[in-house]
Amino acid sequence: MAGTIIDGKAFAAQLREKVGTLAAAFEEKAGRKAGLAVVLVGEDPASQVYVGSKGKATIAANMASFEHRLPDSTSEGELLSLVERLNADPAVDGILVQLPLPDHIDEQAVIAAIDPDKDVDGFHVTNAGRLAVGQSGFVPCTPLGCMMLLTDRLGDLSGLDAVVIGRSNIVGKPMAQLLLDANATVTIAHSRTKDLADVVRRADIVVAAVGRAEMVRADWIKPGATVIDVGINRLAPEPGASKGRLVGDVAFGEAREVAGAITPVPGGVGPMTIAVLLRNTLVAAHRNAGIDLPEGAI
Repeated sequence: MAGTIIDGKAFAAQLREKVGTLAAAFEEKAGRKAGLAVVLVGEDPASQVYVGSKGKATIAANMASFEHRLPDSTSEGELLSLVERLNADPAVDGILVQLPLPDHIDEQAVIAAIDPDKDVDGFHVTNAGRLAVGQSGFVPCTPLGCMMLLTDRLGDLSGLDAVVIGRSNIVGKPMAQLLLDANATVTIAHSRTKDLADVVRRADIVVAAVGRAEMVRADWIKPGATVIDVGINRLAPEPGASKGRLVGDVAFGEAREVAGAITPVPGGVGPMTIAVLLRNTLVAAHRNAGIDLPEGAI
């Protein structure tokens, strides 16, 4: 029997609806909307699409959207000055600088300039440190979305064996930390891991975030395991097609025959990222305004 498909699109829609309701209540209490500022430098087509969709989602969730679209020629100093102004702006609760940035701008310097309490992407080293030591801070949106899907599916993760394939600062490392905080037994696997398939095969939970199309095969999966596929890769187009299919890091069709539950690509983890960004912005707004967010609300 094929494994259950974990519907990230439906879960994300529910989360966005909750955020919208709570954002309306925040506006009544604070006398202003929660605000998210998104900064785009350059003309990268994918980034332009992401920024546009984030702006629309922010407005749909009863929050204020502040878009700053800067030319590719923007200097690092000019971008840092904008970040400084956004840090000081009381209408702005969350700041997101869309990556990648042009080559002449140091991404780490820009991330470091963002106020950690407005860093709704969760990339600032202060928030990484807070996560590592168990303090309250902002967690990168994609791994937090993965955790929401896992706990919704499995409930208590205590004692489960989890393997995270990938060790990026954006997904792999924070994902492992979140699983560890949930009392799972965690292994971080990567390109240098020996006998990678054998390592993955023992896991009750597999999170694939390695960026290689359909690398994880069915015979890597423990029967009944829960598989979260973070990857998004476009295959070469087939003859007559204008563009190739989107696939994840897991060979979905065959892996589903073994897994107990699995996220599809698209429609799995992807929709969760923007939904969690909105959630983080709402949390930031409550903290910045000194208003308590109802416990367990999001």
